[in-house]
Amino acid sequence: MNKPVYPLTRASACPHDCPSTCALEVDVLGPSTIGRVRGAADNAYTDGVICAKVARYADRTHHPDRLTRPLRRVGEGRFEPMSWDDALDLVAEKFLKAEQALGSETVWPYHYAGTMGLVQRDSIHRLRHTKRYSGQFDTICTNNAWTGYIAGTGLLAGPDPREMALADCVVIWGTNAVSTQINVMTHAVKARKSRGAKIVVIDVYNTGTMKQADMGLVLKPGTDAALACAAMHVLFRDGLADWDYLRRYTDCPDDLAEHVKSRTPEWAAAITGLSVAEIEAFAHLVGNTKRSYFRLGYGFTRSRNGTVSMHAAASIACVTGCWQYEGGGAFHNNGAIYKLDKRMIEAPERRDPSVRLLDQSRIGAILCSEPEALEGGPPVTAMLVQNTNPVSVAPEQEKVKRGFARDDLFVCVHEQFMTETAAMADVVLPATSFVEHDDIYKGGGHQYLQLGPKLIDGPGEARENLFVLNELMTRLGVEHPGNALSAREHIDWMLKASGYGDWDTLERDRWLDLQPEFRQAHYLDGFGHADKKFHFRPDWTKTPAPNDGAKGPWSDMPELPDFWPVIEDSDATHPFRLVTAPARSFLNSTFNETEGSRKKEGRPEVLLHPDEAARIGVGEGDAIRMGNERGAVRLHARIFDGVLPGVVVSEGIWPNSAFVDGRGINTLTGADPTAPYGGAAFHDSHVWIRLD
Repeated sequence: MNKPVYPLTRASACPHDCPSTCALEVDVLGPSTIGRVRGAADNAYTDGVICAKVARYADRTHHPDRLTRPLRRVGEGRFEPMSWDDALDLVAEKFLKAEQALGSETVWPYHYAGTMGLVQRDSIHRLRHTKRYSGQFDTICTNNAWTGYIAGTGLLAGPDPREMALADCVVIWGTNAVSTQINVMTHAVKARKSRGAKIVVIDVYNTGTMKQADMGLVLKPGTDAALACAAMHVLFRDGLADWDYLRRYTDCPDDLAEHVKSRTPEWAAAITGLSVAEIEAFAHLVGNTKRSYFRLGYGFTRSRNGTVSMHAAASIACVTGCWQYEGGGAFHNNGAIYKLDKRMIEAPERRDPSVRLLDQSRIGAILCSEPEALEGGPPVTAMLVQNTNPVSVAPEQEKVKRGFARDDLFVCVHEQFMTETAAMADVVLPATSFVEHDDIYKGGGHQYLQLGPKLIDGPGEARENLFVLNELMTRLGVEHPGNALSAREHIDWMLKASGYGDWDTLERDRWLDLQPEFRQAHYLDGFGHADKKFHFRPDWTKTPAPNDGAKGPWSDMPELPDFWPVIEDSDATHPFRLVTAPARSFLNSTFNETEGSRKKEGRPEVLLHPDEAARIGVGEGDAIRMGNERGAVRLHARIFDGVLPGVVVSEGIWPNSAFVDGRGINTLTGADPTAPYGGAAFHDSHVWIRLD
């Protein structure tokens, strides 16, 4: 094989938990060094545009604080190096001892979306299923959003996201796209430039995305369904509803029309904080613009009524009938289009359905051994953590910390940096980054299946997730055909089994465009439910979304789209409602270790309306304490008239250590399960604020 001649440019894909899943071009400067990272200009969705944090990825890859050797805890905050063999032997020994004492369910492999690669992220399930370790019910991110969307459509799929560029109105609802999925803005702005399209942004504060909007609607957190219902009221009232479409494609349009008669703009204005004029203008814009593309995000679903809000927002597109047109419809995620055979990666045939599923969001309650959270099983006494940093990102952070501090809990963390979770581990293993291993990625926000081949060697002794899992399975004495496959072989097997070619073909072509044809994507031959209808009246207990049975106050959910007042509202003790929004330069807790991102974000702050600041005597930059029944944090005030009175926003998941007393923002967020299938309400917390 010829030696590569450096520098060279190689294709890859962004591995991070962002719907854009950008196609990348990476400058490779040597066998262990990357340079500039760019968006692939010939990928029709990425279109050459990527976010600034990934463009600076060399800073993260070559950061001096990367973990390079396995480490063993030898005291409070102290670790010493050990060999890989010794580290893996120790982990296997601890897992076996835990299993012998309390059964296999005492071991809990815990993971999430630090990488979205299908091999490196999901192979942990092969270990889980073959050993009958406790399952993980994923609730921390997508559950509310996916359930609300699928409740209407019956399927997690929708119109081609590239059609935003063909719309005459793009409604960006509940997502700060300039910070969290920049390519939404790429296509929305294309529509504005080429077609004169209007961009509508709906959010709970004046975000960077809203600053680019033709119409910006700032509403109170958790009130989105009230806006949606009032918009549908206007559409029916003013003859803008497409009754031909409604009768053909929806389950109960007459019932909906009757139901929203009382959901007037005046009613919604009192709930949302919007004016009647704003609500009327929004309804008339989408009602008179057939090519309206509703791009529905995750942010507005991270409330206790988030599932209902998503369903109500998606319902508007059926009342207008905009699904019928290119550049129209309601889109959230394309997860259902891929149909990948992941048997070798995940070993689903080995899963025992009697093994408990533990709620990812309730890790604090689980590790504190609260009986309900343990689902009737033994306490968790051993964990492998990959691709996530729960000590920073999970709700009810004080419980999470207490749980991880237990003397009888053994924790192995496989990580790239000494995160706050890794710092509480007994064994820390150094992990590779996406340019240092092979993997494959599917785009939630588009339709491409993309290859991310290994480009360089990792630092020191860093090893990929797959290596750790295969080595542990060998030591634990379990066999599966997938254990013998390299990441490249896993990808080749999956592609062939799924009918998508093979590794060589995908390496040559870089991506596969799996977008269904127009009629299917727009549900013109019927929606995904058995009756082929969009369901205004969903059966919340049988929505075909990822679930582990009904949770939260599901029996009180509204029958038809409606505002459901179960949010954690303000009260005399807690006069503010807190939203923990994403920061532009961080992605959850990723990138908050890089100097460039930290400089851009400054310090942990809370955005506070000027009138509220004056009322409580807080000035610009003042140190404040913010708290509720879950705890308190110390940070600084930023006076900002882009939030509503009574609403405060803290951007970004800073490390806990960036806060004055070491308590991060998720000290204040709750882990109580949202309806109908559980989830974390990160943007739904009441708080008090005092001068520090």
